[in-house]
Amino acid sequence: MITIDCRDVESIKNELLVYVSDQVAAIPALKLHEFMLSPIEDDDVIDKTEVISVIKEFLNSIGEGRNFAVISKEDVILIKSIYGKTIKRKSKAPQRMFSCPHCGFLTQYEVEHNNHVKIHYL
Repeated sequence: MITIDCRDVESIKNELLVYVSDQVAAIPALKLHEFMLSPIEDDDVIDKTEVISVIKEFLNSIGEGRNFAVISKEDVILIKSIYGKTIKRKSKAPQRMFSCPHCGFLTQYEVEHNNHVKIHYL
């Protein structure tokens, strides 16, 4: 499991989570200031260098690659502002995301989340 600390890029955390988890084929779990990636299969391993390059690719795609460093320490990847700059986005209506505690399934719909969690108890 790899943890990505997004404190300096909080406004793009959800977009980053979707992009990175799709590119490296991992199961994401959303937390307050970070997200975690788990392998789809238990015996699989997530390549940390691939995750770092995908994060850099995403930052470059939004024109912020020069302003942020992607630092790896053990199983934590930190996205740190080089110049103290934060990414400002126009505020949208906050989208609440629901994450399954059993498998990390993400949805923005509470009813879908509740039904999904029930499946684990069948």
